Amino acid sequence: MVQVVIGSDHAGYELKEQLKERLLDCGYAVRDIGTVSIEPVDYPDIAVEVAREVLNNEPALGILVCGTGIGMAITANKIPGIRAAVCNDTFAARAAREHNDANILAIGARILETESAWDIVKAFLSASFQGGRHARRVDKIRALESRYFK
Repeated sequence: MVQVVIGSDHAGYELKEQLKERLLDCGYAVRDIGTVSIEPVDYPDIAVEVAREVLNNEPALGILVCGTGIGMAITANKIPGIRAAVCNDTFAARAAREHNDANILAIGARILETESAWDIVKAFLSASFQGGRHARRVDKIRALESRYFK
């Protein structure tokens, strides 16, 4: 079973804790990067740490939780090798893994109820990259990283 690296800012703290508990109950190895309370923190700091852990502990997948998921995903995607996707439904979560080889799921605690978020996490973690025609497109993303991230 893949390791899950999870992190949140203060807006996503409570949802992160609920998801972490469910992941542990399902037998996942979970590494919690923080935050540890609802005290304000800067989401870029957490997103970068989750991204680094995902890259350094392959096979690992990440989950980022903030108010919308957007800021976390934007930040994580600045790290070469990371493909973070904001997903607000199970279809997008599966497609992110199957078609885009996403390695981080970003979700919004101010958008999703706990049960919906959990369904999205399960869909993301249970899917895998399909390769085939999708591999060519992911290779193009990697080529862009090589060209622009210097």
